[in-house]
Amino acid sequence: MPTMADVARSAGVSVATVSHVLNDTRPVLPHTRQAVLDAVEELGYTPNTLARSLVTSRTRSIGLAVSAISNPYFTEILQGVEAAALEHGYSLLIADPHDDPEHERKVVQLLHERRVDGMIVAPSADPRELVAYLTRHDVPAVFLDRVIDSPEDHAPRFDQVCADSAEPTARLITHLAGLGHRRIALVAGRPGLSTTRERTTGYRHGLAAAGYPFDERLVVHGDSASAGGERATAALLALAAPPTALVTANNAMTIGALRALREHGLSVPDDIALCCFDDFEWADLFTPRLTAIAQPGRQIGAESVRVLLERLAAPDRPARTVRLECAFVHRTSCGCADEPERSAEAPRPR
Repeated sequence: MPTMADVARSAGVSVATVSHVLNDTRPVLPHTRQAVLDAVEELGYTPNTLARSLVTSRTRSIGLAVSAISNPYFTEILQGVEAAALEHGYSLLIADPHDDPEHERKVVQLLHERRVDGMIVAPSADPRELVAYLTRHDVPAVFLDRVIDSPEDHAPRFDQVCADSAEPTARLITHLAGLGHRRIALVAGRPGLSTTRERTTGYRHGLAAAGYPFDERLVVHGDSASAGGERATAALLALAAPPTALVTANNAMTIGALRALREHGLSVPDDIALCCFDDFEWADLFTPRLTAIAQPGRQIGAESVRVLLERLAAPDRPARTVRLECAFVHRTSCGCADEPERSAEAPRPR
């Protein structure tokens, strides 16, 4: 098996230079770097990552703790994280906290014990144990998708990467209002999640922009799950004055809402209009095609890795929150005529 010394002799450089190229620990001239990489390829040299970690105290691994990995949105995030990690020479260890605060702390501890260099975590609705553990052990971490608010007189303790939630939700509401709907309901996510709070805030802002009063009876929590979305939609349909339009706050609840509407014999959009937060690959295959807010899942994942690597390189820099823009995907479930997808700045009257 070839050694680092063999690579150095083949490339005509020192062992230290080979180490700097492979570990990215010091700038190396481009032609020298290429000579080392060519020698590595020619000899079939494989770095001893265990030995390297003992010397550098780094494992070049990242821990990812994300619930509902089977959800298409989080699958996109995972793909973005994995691609960015591999691009920078990092491996990925994945754990599912199941959106349970106690289990969340356990899987984060497990990842920490595996000596990952840093973590990317989508926090649960009650992240107090998570934050306490990361803070106590000084673990470099980035929160993604769901953010944790800091007191007004305190700077954020952790970097965070997420999509904007409030304004896109408001846009769905004003779009439906522009189509003549006055009773617009929201199937909200799990209480305690920042995404639930922000999308509910956006819902209220959208109503206010349309000049409509807020009616708490038109907001029912679906707990961010398909079954919960079905129950919430059924409860809304049971109101004495049911909604004429429905906004679901994530893709899983959209599936539950569609199931409930079918069971009640209602047609979208003829009987009730439907818009959803989270676009997904087959949303264009439904009849009608789903009008949705598309989050940049892969970009969120890749950006989280970039922010984490910046944190590892500069541990003392101030924490920051990165918010990425969503896209409004205009289809037909809102009641608009079928046409090629577009991102509409203003709703069309019907």
